[in-house]
Amino acid sequence: MRNRYLDLLRFLAIVRVVVYHVTGWATLTLIFPAMSVMFALAGSLMAASLDRSGVPAVGRRLRRLLPSLWVVAAVFVPAMLLTGLPLTPRVLLWAFPVADPPANYWGALALSVIWYLRDYLWFVFASPLALWLFRRAPWPTLLAPYALLAAIEAGMLPNAPAVLREFGLYFGAWLLGFAHHDGLLRRTANRVLIPTALTLGAAGAAWIVTHPGPRGYDLNDIPLGNALWSAAFILVAIGRAPASAAWVDRSELLGRAVTVLNRRALTVYLWHMPFVVALTPLVDVVGWSHQDPVGLAIRVVLVFALVGVVTVLVGWVEDVAARRPPELIPGGRTRRASRSGGAAARPGIAAPVGGSVVPVSPAPAGRAVAPTPRAAEEHTLKLSAR
Repeated sequence: MRNRYLDLLRFLAIVRVVVYHVTGWATLTLIFPAMSVMFALAGSLMAASLDRSGVPAVGRRLRRLLPSLWVVAAVFVPAMLLTGLPLTPRVLLWAFPVADPPANYWGALALSVIWYLRDYLWFVFASPLALWLFRRAPWPTLLAPYALLAAIEAGMLPNAPAVLREFGLYFGAWLLGFAHHDGLLRRTANRVLIPTALTLGAAGAAWIVTHPGPRGYDLNDIPLGNALWSAAFILVAIGRAPASAAWVDRSELLGRAVTVLNRRALTVYLWHMPFVVALTPLVDVVGWSHQDPVGLAIRVVLVFALVGVVTVLVGWVEDVAARRPPELIPGGRTRRASRSGGAAARPGIAAPVGGSVVPVSPAPAGRAVAPTPRAAEEHTLKLSAR
């Protein structure tokens, strides 16, 4: 069975990212540290993939990640080349962004979210070794990224490359995803996990208050505070994740929205920022204040509407990359099958559960079918969209 609670967390993270980029409200980064949550969920899924197929899981994850980027590059790279971007070999980084790909004056802002894919690639490459280390020395491995970031922030590594700083900032969340997958967080008693989360949260809050960035208390400008605060949030939100959240699907609208955004997470993430940038000049044209609630609400709605159109047009690339049957709007086929109820009643047919399917094996006569806990957990951690 899918854990719809984790799907809901990813849904909320994506919505929060879009709303933050439209409004610029720093408070949103404190209420919901979305990027760290997304890295933690991705780390949990990566650990599951490595358990299933070993090192080849790295190639499979890249296959799911890169095609959506190539669609974006096919549209924006020619446009940037026509508006001043020099044609150099570094343009090839748009096909495989292990470093920041080049951009011109407007592309640097419209495509600024590419950093997430850069970090994601590095974390995927590091995962086989990191998982091996984590399972032999879990706590030292978990603490290493935070110690690295603290050393960088303290000036002990003045010439640290950007990728090393990113490992310190977000790889800790990725490793907490490993801990979630392996059940380490679940096995940690409340008397240990809750005080640890409170301590990390208090340390992060103290650092944030005493080291505000250019935008105030925006976590994106305060790396160490971001890492500590996010770790506390993940320990509670994911470390104490319920086994299921069936209530998500009791509302057909909410259940479908959660399914769609999970299956199209990468498309929404890559395409929303160009629309945010394109709509910003309208604020001055129409006469709205940048803090006008009505104007901001309209911009949020417009961005989601435009992203929705693009998602219908090119989102199916995520289905192809994941080797699923392509759909314009995900979830429709599963919902119809669930209503019919026929598949679940026949042995050997995939039974729809929470927006995905679980293979059902025939049971010997007189015995009930029950998925093993390990099989259920592995299925829960399958990648739905990134």
